[in-house]
Amino acid sequence: MIDLNADLGEGFGRWRLTDDEQLLSVVTSANVACGFHAGDPVTMRRVCDRAAERGVRIGAQVSYRDLAGFGRRAMDVPPDELAAEVAYQIGALEVFARAAGTRVSYVKPHGALYNRVVHDEEQAGAVIAGVLLADKGLPVLGLPGSRLLELAEGAGLPAVPEAFADRAYTEEATLVPRGREGALVTDPEAVVARSVTLARTGVVASLSGTPLAIRARSLCVHGDTPGAVDLARRIRERLEASGVRVEAFV
Repeated sequence: MIDLNADLGEGFGRWRLTDDEQLLSVVTSANVACGFHAGDPVTMRRVCDRAAERGVRIGAQVSYRDLAGFGRRAMDVPPDELAAEVAYQIGALEVFARAAGTRVSYVKPHGALYNRVVHDEEQAGAVIAGVLLADKGLPVLGLPGSRLLELAEGAGLPAVPEAFADRAYTEEATLVPRGREGALVTDPEAVVARSVTLARTGVVASLSGTPLAIRARSLCVHGDTPGAVDLARRIRERLEASGVRVEAFV
């Protein structure tokens, strides 16, 4: 059994990056941009409405305040400020989720913040403080073995480990930085095969070929990848054909 999540609502004004309508017919959880790296009120409301109609769980994808850099630039934000900004983003999305007849079901950091909280205790602690400020029971989605998930468990929050279908891993089981060659797995068949192997065995090869044990309850497919909708469909179909039940973790 595994959850299939994707980053959605990554647009702003007239600009749209993700095919939200189509992806919502495939995934079981939607990581919705909350306005700091992408997203705006109209987009957030639309995605929440469509997700609620399809029974897809809504997650707050929180990030550094970096609209120009799509949340992928390294930033140093004071912990109290970051905690407040995380809570602010969750609260903004919660308004639209409740209006759609549902609620925010989990939190997942985005981009530079996601990678930072793998090892940075202070920034990870600030994210958890922000989650607790918004809702003391929200699950936190993150990289297995990260400081973020360790601190989430310590704070009594459900910690949900995830894997990536289309990202390469280092030998330390972290994500290969996007600027490095081979960071993205671009062969669709390779992405599909990796997804099935991850779900069934919990093993994936690092960029150098070393087998890694990745215990994951959710599998991420990036919504801004070219051909993301078709790729997500193929992943879900192959997972189900191989005997893996695809359903939300909450």
